[in-house]
Amino acid sequence: MADVPTPVSPSRTTCSSLLHELQILWDEIGENDGERDKMLLQLEQECLDIYRRKVEKTRKHKADLHQSLAESEAEIANLITALGERTSFSRVKGTLKEQLAAVKPVLEEFRLKKKQRMKEFLETQAQIARICAEIAGNGRFLNSIDPPVDEHDLTWSKLKELKSHLQELQSEKLIRLQKVDGDIHTIHQLSVVMSFDFFETVNGIHTSLTGQTANQSKSISDYTLAGLTNTLHSLKQEKEKRLQKLQKIGSKLVELWDLMDTPAEEQKKFDHITSLISSSVDDVSKPGSLAVEVIEQAEIEVERLNVLKASKMKELVMKRQNELEEIYREVHMDVDSDSARQILISLIDSGTVELSDLLANMDDQIAKAKEQASSRREILDRMEKWHHAAEEERWLDDYEKDENRYSAGRGAHKNLKRAEKARILVSKIPSMVESLKSKIKAWELEKGIPFLYDKVPLLHMLEVYTIKRQEREEEKRRCREQKRLKEQLATEQEAIYGSRPSTKKPLGPSMNANNLPATPIARRGATPGRYGLSSGKDRRESGRTNAVVPVNYVALPKEEPNAHGS
Repeated sequence: MADVPTPVSPSRTTCSSLLHELQILWDEIGENDGERDKMLLQLEQECLDIYRRKVEKTRKHKADLHQSLAESEAEIANLITALGERTSFSRVKGTLKEQLAAVKPVLEEFRLKKKQRMKEFLETQAQIARICAEIAGNGRFLNSIDPPVDEHDLTWSKLKELKSHLQELQSEKLIRLQKVDGDIHTIHQLSVVMSFDFFETVNGIHTSLTGQTANQSKSISDYTLAGLTNTLHSLKQEKEKRLQKLQKIGSKLVELWDLMDTPAEEQKKFDHITSLISSSVDDVSKPGSLAVEVIEQAEIEVERLNVLKASKMKELVMKRQNELEEIYREVHMDVDSDSARQILISLIDSGTVELSDLLANMDDQIAKAKEQASSRREILDRMEKWHHAAEEERWLDDYEKDENRYSAGRGAHKNLKRAEKARILVSKIPSMVESLKSKIKAWELEKGIPFLYDKVPLLHMLEVYTIKRQEREEEKRRCREQKRLKEQLATEQEAIYGSRPSTKKPLGPSMNANNLPATPIARRGATPGRYGLSSGKDRRESGRTNAVVPVNYVALPKEEPNAHGS
């Protein structure tokens, strides 16, 4: 039995040892040389195929390494371009694996930068898209969609441009939010003033504006802003309309209160309405001051007062007529009271004229009458001074006719002082009359009508007074002349016939009632009347008689100048 070959250890197995083992096995088997050659040729062919496959695989691996290296370098170049990096990458020398090992960390670094840059772009563009969606009003639709990012342009300049645009949008959003908040606040103020439902009004514009919807920010879309603007405009118009209505009602209330002398306690109930008469739209901010209920309450009160006014209108009209007549009487203007009252009563009873218009017309007449009275006031004041001077003049005339005026009677010193003042005042009468005439002429020239005083032209009255005063002065002069002549005649007779013992009573206070010392009292109705001084003719006759033979006249014998010398 042939010896079995000793197995070779797998770790030390080589091709020659295997071939040797194969030769031993063939020998033992008894294989011929042809079979052995055939098997060896087959083994050689199989070895070649194995080597060939290995070479092809290695060649392909090399090509893959080249391709991977090229792709990595291309990717690095694209990333540098996309990121806008100013650095450049160059291939290192060495085997392919060494080159790939050098490329791999650089590629990973640029990929990480790209990832971070992409994240910034996505966040920025997402915010831009979200704000644009909010402005456009379709935020819900775009909120779940990530905006596309251009991976070929991830440069810092592009990101900066996007962030600048985002900042602009954020500023615009802030402005819009401020406007929305401001408009909502104004609408709330208007709702408080006019007492309407704030939430219903705002929800009608957008449900997010009241803040009652969870996880929903306030809408800042163009539609919402337009809705707020339109709502504000309409509410402000409504506020102005209500204020004007209340101001008109308040003025009407004040007018009716004045017409009917309404007590202050009753008027205070509507102070919240009358206080708005002079207010501007912006001044009105009190809660409920422009509520519909307030307007209705005021309208009901006006209707009530109108009903009450209709029953009192005749009384009010007559009150106005009395006021008008009083103004005319105070300034001595002519007014036909009876006919005017009859016309007013006929108009009221006929119902053909609106009573409020009638009162307004009478108010206009009163205003015109006051204006006319004001224009006559200066002349009337001057006339009163002239009246007073004329009264003092008549008193002075009567006083100077009293022969006992210097007696030591009761009140004589007061009359002396009054007479002294009266003479000063009387001396100013001519200038007072001339000044009054010039004022009257100027007034008549301006107004184009004569100045009447109790239906009589005042200028004519002054002319008559001036003429009669001149006549009185002439009469006084004649009386003084006559008295002088009588005294001269008496002196001449004494010179011819000598003095005779006087049989008359001695001088001194007489107990006769006619000779009691007294001051003439101005007679009633002695003021300048419609045509000058009343009872002028009677006074002239009386003055003439008194001047000729005074009641208490005592003729005293005068001594001749030569008598003292003899």
